[in-house]
Amino acid sequence: MQFLMSGWLSTYTWRCDPVDYSNSPEALRMVRVAWLFLFSKFIELMDTVIFILRKKDGQVTFLHVFHHSVLPWSWWWGVKIAPGGMGSFHAMINSSVHVVMYLYYGLSALGPVAQPYLWWKKHMTAIQLIQFVLVSLHISQYYFMPSCSYQYPVIIHLIWMYGTIFFVLFSNFWYHSYTKGKRLPRVLQQNGAPGTAKVKAN
Repeated sequence: MQFLMSGWLSTYTWRCDPVDYSNSPEALRMVRVAWLFLFSKFIELMDTVIFILRKKDGQVTFLHVFHHSVLPWSWWWGVKIAPGGMGSFHAMINSSVHVVMYLYYGLSALGPVAQPYLWWKKHMTAIQLIQFVLVSLHISQYYFMPSCSYQYPVIIHLIWMYGTIFFVLFSNFWYHSYTKGKRLPRVLQQNGAPGTAKVKAN
């Protein structure tokens, strides 16, 4: 919501939007929101550190480590030189996705009483995949607008690269977690689902 109020619902065109380095209220608000988003990435990195310290090897995958390790440092650099503009679109989308994710984690922390309401776990991965498609499509506009005056093309390239890499990694996660049946409900794994092997839940 703060990203929307900092420009995306007012002055931004959703196409080529350079970084606003003025002292306007919206520009300063975008800077503050960008720093808060950066702080959230370091909190997510601590998730990985905690998993490692607690020896939760099943949760410390390459996807998890890469995802949580590379973004804090990339965003620190991005916030320092280009807080806002079209490069902040992916942060706005990512923040929205994380609201859904943490809602799920909050419900799952309630234990068995919340299990009937957690049927949509698979759809979280689908939402993340849609996120990367939207981010890549939005940022790709830059390559078809020769007159775009965004100040740091390298950030555009990095966002497009990360969007593509994460789409591939999350697609691989989807395939191994759901298509191959590794995360089928326990009752199906015990009885055997058509065309799937009987495997233990992760």
